[in-house]
Amino acid sequence: MRVRFGVLGPVTAWDVGGEPAAACGFGGGPGGGGPGDEPGRALPGDEPGRAVALELKGPRHRSVLARLIVAQGRVVPVRRLAEDLWADPPADAVGALRTFVAALRRALEPDRPPRARARLLVTEGPGYALRAAPDAVDAWRFERAVTACAALPPADAAARLQEALGWWRGPAYGEFADQPWARAEGHRLAELRLHAVERHAEALLALGHADRVAADLRAHTAGHPGREHAWRLLALALYRTGRQGDALDVLRRARAALAEEQGLEPGPGLRGLEEDILRQAGHLRPAPGAGGAAGQVWERVASAYDRTVAAGARTRLESTVDLLRGLAVSGGSGLLAAREHRVTAIAAAEDLGDAELTARLIGAYDVPAVWTRLDDPEQAARVVRAAERALATLPAGGGGEAARARLLATVAVESRGSASARGAQAARQAERIARRLGDPALLAFALNAVFMQCFHRAGLAARRDEIGAELVEVAARHGLATFEILGHLVRMQARGALGDFAGADRAAAAADRLATRDERPLVAVFTRWYGVLRLDAAGAPVSGVAAAYQEAAALLDGCGMPGLAHGLPPLALLCLRLRHGLPLEFDDGTDWGPYAPWVRPLLLIDRGRRAEAAGALRAVPDPPRDHLQEALWCLTGRAALALGDRDTTRRAHTALAPASGELAGAGSGLLTLGPVSPHLSDLTAALTTG
Repeated sequence: MRVRFGVLGPVTAWDVGGEPAAACGFGGGPGGGGPGDEPGRALPGDEPGRAVALELKGPRHRSVLARLIVAQGRVVPVRRLAEDLWADPPADAVGALRTFVAALRRALEPDRPPRARARLLVTEGPGYALRAAPDAVDAWRFERAVTACAALPPADAAARLQEALGWWRGPAYGEFADQPWARAEGHRLAELRLHAVERHAEALLALGHADRVAADLRAHTAGHPGREHAWRLLALALYRTGRQGDALDVLRRARAALAEEQGLEPGPGLRGLEEDILRQAGHLRPAPGAGGAAGQVWERVASAYDRTVAAGARTRLESTVDLLRGLAVSGGSGLLAAREHRVTAIAAAEDLGDAELTARLIGAYDVPAVWTRLDDPEQAARVVRAAERALATLPAGGGGEAARARLLATVAVESRGSASARGAQAARQAERIARRLGDPALLAFALNAVFMQCFHRAGLAARRDEIGAELVEVAARHGLATFEILGHLVRMQARGALGDFAGADRAAAAADRLATRDERPLVAVFTRWYGVLRLDAAGAPVSGVAAAYQEAAALLDGCGMPGLAHGLPPLALLCLRLRHGLPLEFDDGTDWGPYAPWVRPLLLIDRGRRAEAAGALRAVPDPPRDHLQEALWCLTGRAALALGDRDTTRRAHTALAPASGELAGAGSGLLTLGPVSPHLSDLTAALTTG
């Protein structure tokens, strides 16, 4: 065995010399894998996926281990251990400690012969010590990694810091973070993590990745408004993306936040940056080589294109669509702009009366879609109508089959969430054509369409996982990076719904690695939200999960995905509070977005307004066919049970029955109401006894 210890999150230990975790049965079902059981997470310096979580018994055992790790190899006297573990130590505290230590030794060194001296958890003098190697504790490795990055060039520092930040699984020392003996060390590590986040942002800025830095630091500053250096980096990143007004607004918000948090005025760094932005100081531009070379190439090629290609040439429209595909995955306002200009380009092609050109323009925009709720339903409907018109004029058979499949895939993707059968039919047709033609890029687009139409009922996570796995395989084999990322995100969602958080962790990590390599900042919105769901599933304190959700909510600001963002943060907090039996304390002005009909009955019940709640429940429609249908059905079922509404109880039971083995809402990769099965049991009991 090679034992590694984890305190950057729930306290745990792994054998990194064992079999792959999936073969050992961890995280196999809904709710499986208790706090700290993250065998699928790659550990620093070890082969990814080969870490097996060790059984550390109960919280007292873990607290002994955590206390010894805090001591960093020093001996902790037995008397001190007892005082730290119990507010009022029992009479047999020493005997209990010996029992805990003996159990820990069996877990950490199972092959140690009887009466042989322990090598890891040793008895020395009046107490115990953990003789772990310097690289055996994730917190120790993290500190060394952050320190070493100060001497590395930006590219190496960015990669190393991203890897190190990925070792965090939650607040340092998890359930023991508020214990007096862990508090100082936990705060120190938390401060070091914040410093690492900002050093990572500095390195990315030096490499020219201002868009990504802006996306990352919005959440960081929202969660830690007293970080003056973070505000400065965010403003600089926004300025370098051409958003001078947003940069100045950030500096104004920083001034207000610092005054409120610390009663201080901004320091010289922030004041000087504001002055430099107002006068557009030359030194604020990225250094040559930090994106500068790419910018120069772009300007030269664009200039040559303008000189060479006639203003009215039809090829300009096709070139525009290629640009829009890249713009759509660039993050922030790029996605909104790409959608708007796409509709304009399609209209321009139709005005030319060239059916084949129109078909190519519509089908070429194969931007991966991972969320079922549309960002702009009217825009999507216009695209669908144009695609149907193009399909009607496209010649049957011959070389037009690939174009036909792309149009069909477009219809399916842009009609997602609809109750109409047309989208599902179009997806199946596109898939059949793509498989017949043997075109990998076309098949990836068609599989995206099939995925978007795989929400016609609850309980389809396993099927979506199959689609995600094929997407990953096809895309990786043929160099289709954006679809490979999509496949991993699909699997992250699906494995989470199935309770396999080890598999979901691996998918999220793979998506993040590819997104960093290929500069796809929007991926972090989904993986960061998944990280909060994972924290909740691991049993973290409600207050910590709520704070993490509030921090993640900042990522939605300006992400260009209103279909994802609108109403999601309060819905996540509502589900969290319901799962833990807490009052639903939300302001009357809370914007629930599209989820209001399913939330309102529960809010009224919580306030004792049962007659109004019953009326609201009668008006509740069936949830849309999307990522959150299981969660919304569970909300509906809870309200029906509370009000004794048998008809709605029966509807909810019928809808949820196929999802009995899944976690409600976890298929979104964002939130959960816990396993569906207890909800079904409550509904069944009400129907059979009423």
